[in-house]
Amino acid sequence: MAADAEAGDSVNRGAITACVILATLMQALDTTIANVALPYMQGSVSASQDQIDWVLTSYIVAAAIMTPPTGFLAGRFGIKRLFMISISGFTLASMLCGMAQSLTQIVLFRTLQGAFGAALVPLSQTVLFNVYPRERHGFAMALFGVGVMVGPILGPVLGGWLTENYSWRWVFYINLPIGILGLMGISAFLPETKRSPDKLDWFGFGTLSVALGALQIMLDRGEIKDWFDSGEIIFEAVVAASALYLFIVHTLTAEKPFVRPTLFRDRNFTAGTIFVAIVGLTYYASLALQPPYLQGLMNYPVLTSGIIMGPRGIGTMASMLVVGRLVGRVDTRALLAFGLGLTAWSFYAMTGWTPDVSQQSIIVVGVVQGVGLGFLFVPLSAATLSTLSIEQRTEGAGFYSLSRNIGSAVGISVVNTLLTRNTQANHAVIAAHVTDVNRGFENPQIAHFWDPATAAGRAALDAVITQQAQIIAYIDDYKLLMIATLAVFPLLLVFKRSSGGGAPAVVSE
Repeated sequence: MAADAEAGDSVNRGAITACVILATLMQALDTTIANVALPYMQGSVSASQDQIDWVLTSYIVAAAIMTPPTGFLAGRFGIKRLFMISISGFTLASMLCGMAQSLTQIVLFRTLQGAFGAALVPLSQTVLFNVYPRERHGFAMALFGVGVMVGPILGPVLGGWLTENYSWRWVFYINLPIGILGLMGISAFLPETKRSPDKLDWFGFGTLSVALGALQIMLDRGEIKDWFDSGEIIFEAVVAASALYLFIVHTLTAEKPFVRPTLFRDRNFTAGTIFVAIVGLTYYASLALQPPYLQGLMNYPVLTSGIIMGPRGIGTMASMLVVGRLVGRVDTRALLAFGLGLTAWSFYAMTGWTPDVSQQSIIVVGVVQGVGLGFLFVPLSAATLSTLSIEQRTEGAGFYSLSRNIGSAVGISVVNTLLTRNTQANHAVIAAHVTDVNRGFENPQIAHFWDPATAAGRAALDAVITQQAQIIAYIDDYKLLMIATLAVFPLLLVFKRSSGGGAPAVVSE
C-alpha cells in the first residue's frame, strides 16, 4: 500500500481526477448519444434499418472484445501511455465517424472507436484508486461514477439537441474538445507506471474475444431476427458457447492464462462482478424502456422526454457525492441494501404507470431511482476493487466493466423481446373481447369513434387495443426488473463486512 499512499499525496490529484472524469464522460456519452442520430444517419447514407443497426453493433462488439485485455496492455505499455493512446484513438475515430460518407466507413470507424474507448473506463477506475489513499476510495468512485453513470442519461438529450440544431455529425465532433483536454491533462499530470514484459496468452484472448463478439451480436440482432427461429442467431449462440467452453478449459489448465483465476479467489471481487451485472441489467434496461414509453405512448417530443429523464441524473450525482463520504464509515452492505431498496421501489412505482401519469410523478420516480443507483454504484465499486492488489486492479477493473456491459446488453435484449412478444399476446387477449356483440358499443359515443362495422372504426379500435397491450407489456417488464433487483439481496451476505470510523472501504474479516 506504499504506492497508494505515495500517490495519494500527489499535488496533481485534482488535475488527474478532472482529466479522468472527462475521458470517462466522453466514452460514456458515446454509448447512447449516437442512438438518437441513427434515423438521420440512415437517410444520409441510404441504408436499411438492418444495415444502420450495425453502427451500434460494431461499437458494442469492439468494446466488449477490447475490454478484457486492458490489464495486459496497461502492464505491457504502462497506464499513462495506454491512456494517451486510448484517448487519441477514440477522438480520432470520432472525427472520422463525423466525416464518413458511407455506411461502410461509419461502421469501420465506429469499430475503431469502440476498440480504443474500451480501456478508458477500467483505466480511469485504476488511476483514481492509485492516486487516492484507501480511506478515500469511496469518494474517488463517487467522482468516477458521475461520468460513467450520468453519461448515458445526458447522451440522448445532447444527441437530440445537436442533431436537431446542427447535424448528426456533431454527435461525433463533440468529442474533439473533450478528447484534446483529456489528452493534454493526462500527458502533463499522470505519472508513468512500471511496465512488465509478460506475453499475451493469444489462445485465451482469442477464444474470449470470439465468445464475447458472438454473444454481443446475438443479443443485438436477436429481436430483429426473431431469436432462435433464425439460423443466424443459432449459429452465433453455438459459436459463443463453444468459444466460452474452450476459454474456461484453457484458463483452468494453462500455466499463464489470459485471465488469472486468482482474481476470483477474492470473494468481494467475485460477488461484485455478479452484482454489477444485475445492476447493469436493471439500470440500462430501464433507460432503454423509458424513451419509447414517453415518446410512443405519451407522445412527448424527443427533447422533452430527455429533459424529463434528466432529473434522474441529478439524483445520481447528488447521491454519489453523499455516499462517497459514507463509504468506510457505514457498512458497505447497508449502503447497498438501501440502494437496492430505492431501486426496487422505483420499479414498483413504474408498474402503476399509464399514459396519463403526470410529469411530476415521472420525475420523482426518476430521482428516487437515480439516488438508488448512486448508493449502489459507489460502494459496489469500492468494495469490489479495494481488496485487489495494485498489480491486479487494472485487470479487475476491466472485468468489472465487462460484467456491467454484458449485464446491460442482456437486460436490454430481454426487456425489448418481452415488450414485443407480450404486446402481441396482450393484443390477442384484448381483441378477443372486442366483438360486434360487446355491449360497450351500445354507447353512442363509443360507437361513433370505434364502430367495428366500418374500416375507420376498426382501425381506431386496433390502435387503442395496441396501446393498451403495450401498457400492460411495459408493466410486465417493470415487474421483471423489480424482481431482478430484489433477487440480488442475498448476494449482500457474500461481501466482507466493512469497518467504520473512516477506515478502508472494505477490510478482511
